[in-house]
Amino acid sequence: MATSQARWFALAALAFCTLAVGLDGTVLSVALPTLANDLGATTGDLQWFTNSYLLVLAAALLPAGMLGDRYGRKKFLLGALLLFGAASAWCAFAGSTGQLIAARAVLGLASAVIMPLIGAVLTVVFDEQTRPRALGIWVTANALGIPLGPLLGGWLLDHLWWGSVFLINLPVVAFGLLAVTAWVPESHGDRTRRLDPLGVVLSAAGLVAVTYGIVEAGEKGLGDLRSSLTITGGVVALIALAVWQRRATAPLIDLDLFRSRGFTGGAVLATVASFAFFGLLFAVPQFLQAVGGHDAFGTGLRLLPVIGGLLVGARLADRLVARLGARVVVGAGLALIAAALLAGARTGVDTGYGYVAAWVGVAGLGLGFTLPPSMNAALAALTPERSGVGSGLIQAMRQVGGAIGVAVLGTVLNAGYRDEIDAAGLPAAARDSAASGVALAQRAGDPGMLETVQHAFTHGMDVALVTTGAVAAAGVLLALILPRHVRRPATGSAETVLAESGV
Repeated sequence: MATSQARWFALAALAFCTLAVGLDGTVLSVALPTLANDLGATTGDLQWFTNSYLLVLAAALLPAGMLGDRYGRKKFLLGALLLFGAASAWCAFAGSTGQLIAARAVLGLASAVIMPLIGAVLTVVFDEQTRPRALGIWVTANALGIPLGPLLGGWLLDHLWWGSVFLINLPVVAFGLLAVTAWVPESHGDRTRRLDPLGVVLSAAGLVAVTYGIVEAGEKGLGDLRSSLTITGGVVALIALAVWQRRATAPLIDLDLFRSRGFTGGAVLATVASFAFFGLLFAVPQFLQAVGGHDAFGTGLRLLPVIGGLLVGARLADRLVARLGARVVVGAGLALIAAALLAGARTGVDTGYGYVAAWVGVAGLGLGFTLPPSMNAALAALTPERSGVGSGLIQAMRQVGGAIGVAVLGTVLNAGYRDEIDAAGLPAAARDSAASGVALAQRAGDPGMLETVQHAFTHGMDVALVTTGAVAAAGVLLALILPRHVRRPATGSAETVLAESGV
């Protein structure tokens, strides 16, 4: 097998691993109503099905990247895939809410290993010329879970029991295991580096506290005292981590990475894009279901323009970066995202799907322009020895950025929705969510109440989209941080890495 072919087969293996993680994140949202009925899950249980995954993921990202650097990324990736498959089966056959919460936490641990190590392997397998295209394919595989999760999950829930939605992962994991074994080369970072126990504790405590506080703030409001104290404690822990990393003899994070404009700009802009994109994905599916009246399967179908835009954007960005530079292309991508979200803020109850498809498609196009080039800029600044922990740092920033996007925009959306509900004098039960308000109106057979609930939701969504668009617009200015052209990192070529691995 030619080495140039081998690296693309390796990318296919990594894309399947990424797809497994992406499917797991989106398919759960479809199953939550069923889980509430079949397992007798409370609202708190439903939150913890998601939160247990997020918290373990946030805690383990940085240590996982460092351990992969030291002991072998392929070994850790294979072990994480096995753990991911086992945890998926555990989820499928969980007999109680406690078991499902525990199984989701194990899934978070496996994902925390998979995510940074894929970025690290891409750094050493692909060179400067081929990495942007590889990143575009990787990002697309990640985003494919967005519509595929609701599509597959909705069909399975209609025909089988709720546990089947978690079994989607098993064939994907099985193929991933075979493909990684056959095509992904083993690689290491600095194998002499020692563990930084205090750094691990501070990073885990800080990321968990910030993520948990943000999730809680999204549910209870930004003024909630416990959420604010938790976020503050997390920020203090992260500041302590930064201070300790300057003094540690074997630091978990090389803070000198942030002296690179490519790494800093790429990581920050990827985080901004994640903030905007996760915020969009929080609002639009609710709109399609609460206002459009579509089921999970129909919602997944109507999210496909996001993927279409992303595919086109990533393909065009690969060519445009070579001509115009990463700074221009990423700035244009964020401008497209901002314009799409601001256009989306004009969406109303009577807006046709064609308009919605157009602006979410443009947002996907902007993401394709933004995410692969910004991540390439960050990854290009990493040496092979630090690519695991560096990729983990990028993923941790994106994860927290996504959590902030969902929490902040969820709070803005809920505030706008509840203000309208209170002004209309509707029952308190309608304040919980648009889905609750729609169900209440339908049970009462009251078209006027249904129309009020739908108008209230679109008002809240429009305010949230304006907020998200403003963040994306600010990112256009931040794009000036990026160097015009991304230099090739000091790594071996893809052919050398593959040849040394016997591929």
